[in-house]
Amino acid sequence: MDRHGINVSIISSANPWLDFLPAPTAHKLAGELNEDLESYCSTSPSISETGTTIKRLYGFGLLPLVPNISTTALLEIVDQISRLPHLKGIIMGTKGIGNGLDDDALEPLWAAIARANLVVFLHPHYGVDSSAWGDKDNGHVLPLALGFPFETTTATTRLILSGVFDRHPDLRILLAHSGGTLPQLSSRLASCVDHDPVVASRLQHDARYYLGKLYFDAVAYGSEELGFVSDVIGRAERFSSPTASADASKGLGFEKRVIGSSRMLFGTDHPFFPPLKESDQWKSVVENLEAIDGVDGWGDSEKDAVRGGNAVRVFGLESA
Repeated sequence: MDRHGINVSIISSANPWLDFLPAPTAHKLAGELNEDLESYCSTSPSISETGTTIKRLYGFGLLPLVPNISTTALLEIVDQISRLPHLKGIIMGTKGIGNGLDDDALEPLWAAIARANLVVFLHPHYGVDSSAWGDKDNGHVLPLALGFPFETTTATTRLILSGVFDRHPDLRILLAHSGGTLPQLSSRLASCVDHDPVVASRLQHDARYYLGKLYFDAVAYGSEELGFVSDVIGRAERFSSPTASADASKGLGFEKRVIGSSRMLFGTDHPFFPPLKESDQWKSVVENLEAIDGVDGWGDSEKDAVRGGNAVRVFGLESA
């Protein structure tokens, strides 16, 4: 953090979290690790930001999202996290309790998270079927560059199609890697929904509307990609009607890019892709900061917000 001029970070356990443990062990360990993370963050150094003294570290708590876990156990841990002042949300994978995040069994969980006003940081781990990568040795490039974002795209789309965001409009989900390919495919998704009466009757809005209900980290590694994602977020409100036309966002220009920037948050991609020398800066940090700085249509206020101001607001650090 000091090497890159980062004042405050939200930290968490890394994937695959507790996915490999039996339910009783995962439940017990989630509670212990959340308490440990609270202690770690609460004893971190303090800094003064805009007249408010805040800690340099805050955290995302863990849920024991594993097969055979009880709803009672999950809600107990949500309550625990909501009462730990330095935990500002939940880190979550895409498997749920075994059947994905659109599993009806998770409905009480989404309701509890929304009531607690916790942010869910949705992060991939499993990618897609490895047979898609073929037999040629391409190292980790295809699983990380494509598999991770495809996993996030599929999981989030399933959530949208399940109607979770209609039932829980206050639910706040932050997507890793700028939402994967969902922004690029959102209009195609809307068209497919429109041509499928079973799914269309389930949703209160055009599919593109829901991207404006999500938050996106700014880990896209390119200014053009960040600009495009913010355009898609910024136009979302124009698609509130389930029968919105494809040109609903026509005429917004850079206005939609400014609007969309309010839901994008700088991320480091740490601890992936470390530098070869311990003294070097992390390319992931440097490149993502350069990408933010280079977005056409973002002024200084939007760039400052994406670099940190949005996180202060979203995670309630003004009064932390």
